[in-house]
Amino acid sequence: MNAVAEIEDLRVETGGRAIVDGVSLRALPGKVIALVGSSGSGKTTTGLALLGEYPPGAKVTGRVRVADGLAGYVPQHPAAVLNPARRVGALLGDIARGQVRQLPRSERRAGSRERVLTALAQAQLPDGGAMLRRYPHQLSGGQQQRVVLAQALLLGARVVVADEPTTGQDPVAKRRIVERLSSVAAQGIAVVLLSHDLDVVRTLADEVAVMRDGKVVEAGPAERVWHSPAHAWTRELLAAHGSTTVATGPATVATKPSTVAHAPATGATAPAPPGDAVLRVRGLTARHGSAPVLRIGELTVRTGTCLAVLGPSGSGKTTLGRCLAGLHRDHDGQVLLDGTPLPRSLRVRTREQTAAVQYVFQDPRAAFDEHRPVLDQVARTAVRLRGAAPAAARAEARAALARLGLADELIQRLPGQLSGGELQRAALARALLARPRVLVCDEITSGLDTVTRRGLLDLLAALLRDRDDLALILITHDTDTASLATRTVVLDAGEVVEH
Repeated sequence: MNAVAEIEDLRVETGGRAIVDGVSLRALPGKVIALVGSSGSGKTTTGLALLGEYPPGAKVTGRVRVADGLAGYVPQHPAAVLNPARRVGALLGDIARGQVRQLPRSERRAGSRERVLTALAQAQLPDGGAMLRRYPHQLSGGQQQRVVLAQALLLGARVVVADEPTTGQDPVAKRRIVERLSSVAAQGIAVVLLSHDLDVVRTLADEVAVMRDGKVVEAGPAERVWHSPAHAWTRELLAAHGSTTVATGPATVATKPSTVAHAPATGATAPAPPGDAVLRVRGLTARHGSAPVLRIGELTVRTGTCLAVLGPSGSGKTTLGRCLAGLHRDHDGQVLLDGTPLPRSLRVRTREQTAAVQYVFQDPRAAFDEHRPVLDQVARTAVRLRGAAPAAARAEARAALARLGLADELIQRLPGQLSGGELQRAALARALLARPRVLVCDEITSGLDTVTRRGLLDLLAALLRDRDDLALILITHDTDTASLATRTVVLDAGEVVEH
């Protein structure tokens, strides 16, 4: 079978360091090849090579070929490729109009809209007409992901590179994305899947390539790699994951065993009794424009506890977190810190109030200045919010970043030179340097491999043990992450449906 995309002996070097070294792969029509490995292993750089995109100033050798030059891309952080100033309908309409130029002029408008609505439906976005009127910032991370998938489908690409396409998705939406990618492959389109989600890899992939430090350390048919891994790193990834397979309808998604009581993170101990109420929400109604998207009557967060906020994509989880942190000011009601109402906007909160409630974004790339080294930006938090001396702040930042597994050489780079998972850990370190009373983490484990995710959960569990004045709020779809919680709130359609 002839490949529709092929990479031969690819080497990508930046700053004298090879971030991809000797990688070869073939993407076959109608097949899914998955690249798995830790954050920073070279998966995204390899995938982007199929689009002809490389880091600035990179030295590239090897050969990359894509049939007809048509490759679609679904990035890990979709907000980075969605124009924030244009509505979804305009973004998709630009692509669709290029597909209907052969139609008579009188039919082009209707034909373009029909193609857009079909692509939205294929990408599992219901109520496409209403979705077309929204701006990207009015969508959840999962909804943004599916809009970008619709863009790729509209392009008519021969190969689709899907970079963590299930990031930020609830289990039902994840199953639908799996079904959609299966359907894409069934149409003869090659799918290159870059993923930490081994459940999805096991369900979708025909071939698997395991990457570490820029190299492919193991490759072969998915079943062989899954059941008889030859390399030690592959075995470590699978051991940390520990999955089983359950039927979920037309497609099968491998998931971890689901029980009411989840196993705690490694090293976790029984939670201490809840402390004082540090944060209260009263009568909160948040809006996007004139449309209410979230209603919370009463919610209390206590020190020494972890609150997990669960719910499907678009249920209001991220909006709640942003209201608490002063990032979404279009709301009524009150958010109280130690009994004192917080200003709705972060811009008018005091330095102490800003430090007290810290928010770690699902898409950390959008929260970093692309022109300043990561270490400088993390250290700046301690200087700006706590008045720390610059030298002491840099030392503290180095220690926090090292604890999260980020080497000193890595943190002196610009944000664009780090992987999504690496930057996500840097964003957590930056928030911790504020020494917050409330730490809001929005899907912070979604871009991490199983080994790194477990280490991060261990760190969060240790924070709760060591700091009895801290409260943790986890916005997540991941049951493993939610197992850290001492209390759970479930949202659906902007309402609390379960405590």
